Amino acid sequence: MESNKLGGYNKLIVFVSILVPVVVAILFTVRIPGVEPLTFLPPIYAGINALTAILLIVSVILIKNKKRKLHALLMRICIGLSLLFLVMYITYHMTSDPTPFGGEGAIKYIYYFILISHILLSIAVIPFVLITYVRAITNNIVMHKKIAKITFPLWLYVAVTGVIVYLMISPYYLI
Repeated sequence: MESNKLGGYNKLIVFVSILVPVVVAILFTVRIPGVEPLTFLPPIYAGINALTAILLIVSVILIKNKKRKLHALLMRICIGLSLLFLVMYITYHMTSDPTPFGGEGAIKYIYYFILISHILLSIAVIPFVLITYVRAITNNIVMHKKIAKITFPLWLYVAVTGVIVYLMISPYYLI
């Protein structure tokens, strides 16, 4: 029954869930020649992550208060913000060398734990977001609610840790 409700979306979800991380990994190896590093982007995309986190929380509050249309709008905005983040993030890394973390001791291990968990979960959350969204737009609300209980904390963690990673690495950016 569930696969019928998702219709032709299943293949698209799998395709996008694989394509996005692969394309990001490939683009990380590309440098745009003759372009100055776009150092203004990291605080902007960190701000986008912060806004996404806030809107995710507001959206959950809205749906608990039966504000379905506003919830749906905010979720589409969150997806759009995530796409905007991704474009800026890739663009920055195509113009800039990686910034090494300069902290030492326990903070270095904390940073790398947060960074690695952020990266892995940012990949893992893609199919969750897509499936959750498709279940909503196909009006499969029971299954939407079920997976949203997993998607929300994962997506929120990715958004919040994106801001934390930025705040921890920002003192080491070469300006």
